Amino acid sequence: MEIAKNIYSNKILKYIVIAFAGSILLTISAKIKIPFYPVPMTMQTFVVILLGITFGYKAGAAAVCLYLIEGIAGLPVFSNSPEKGVGLSYFMGPTMGYLIGFIFAAVIAGYLKYNKNYFFNFFKILFSISIIYLFGLLLHFQSSCSFRNISITKLKNSVDMFPFYSIC
Repeated sequence: MEIAKNIYSNKILKYIVIAFAGSILLTISAKIKIPFYPVPMTMQTFVVILLGITFGYKAGAAAVCLYLIEGIAGLPVFSNSPEKGVGLSYFMGPTMGYLIGFIFAAVIAGYLKYNKNYFFNFFKILFSISIIYLFGLLLHFQSSCSFRNISITKLKNSVDMFPFYSIC
């Protein structure tokens, strides 16, 4: 019984260490950026997929969730913080969809099985990355336009030119 408790406590400790290490890695990757408007291009997408693939879907999602909780709490972990604000006000901005998509991308990247077929592995990773952009597109579109008074032309342009300009 004592051995089972030690194994379980070691497993929990392992997940905590992975979550903190992943959060630190995400913070560092957020500061490496190429400035775009309204959403900067960073190394975060690479790190999110890397966390999911290397540590599995549970630990990868835990690391991303810890990163988001740190950012919402006010720590300057996001890419444009503290210049553009910190905390919940930054999180609720145009990057909110991408940040939420990080969680789902880490889960999907960790859940998929990778083998020696590089062609299929490439498309599995591409699918995981597309989840981030799907959430980013939907929530950025929703926050900037509020789904009211939107013409079909604006909707078509947002899909064609995403993420290079604000659609409303």
